[in-house]
Amino acid sequence: MAESTTINPKPLVSIVMGSDSDLPVMQPAADFLKSLDVSFELTIVSAHRTPQRLMQYATEARSRGLKCIIAGAGGAAHLPGMIAAVTTLPVIGVPVKSSNSIDGWDSVLSILQMPGGVPVATVALNGAKNAGILAAQILATTDETLAKRLEQYKQQLQQEVATKIQHLQHSGWPNAFDGGL
Repeated sequence: MAESTTINPKPLVSIVMGSDSDLPVMQPAADFLKSLDVSFELTIVSAHRTPQRLMQYATEARSRGLKCIIAGAGGAAHLPGMIAAVTTLPVIGVPVKSSNSIDGWDSVLSILQMPGGVPVATVALNGAKNAGILAAQILATTDETLAKRLEQYKQQLQQEVATKIQHLQHSGWPNAFDGGL
């Protein structure tokens, strides 16, 4: 397994994780960005095992052209906060329920409870897809083409709900509300 995979030579988003064991959780962020044709890189940066790598990665992120960082970590989950401490780029933290987690709450609270001045946008436990969506929305503030792709995605979500409503109705479940979709 390669340590770093780059989809585009000039990635806009970086997806980092503390360990390769976090990849199954972080994969949906990569999949979502890929579906919108957003360039990204994916790599491992351990806050505890490779602190020098973390510092170099975080301090060079902006100069490498990155616009947003998605950082996933479990347990003590210091990776997103330490990256945010060293860069001015938006950092989205993904708490990971790891093998040494206390039901994931340790990861959630570690990422969520950042001190004033060092924000990390935090998504739900194992919520990497939402991190990918949020990263795309951040980029779309200055990219109309991407904004249109996100609008299509939101319309797709609405259509999926409409289809599920029709399925319920065809299955014989009563529905008194016909509006909204």
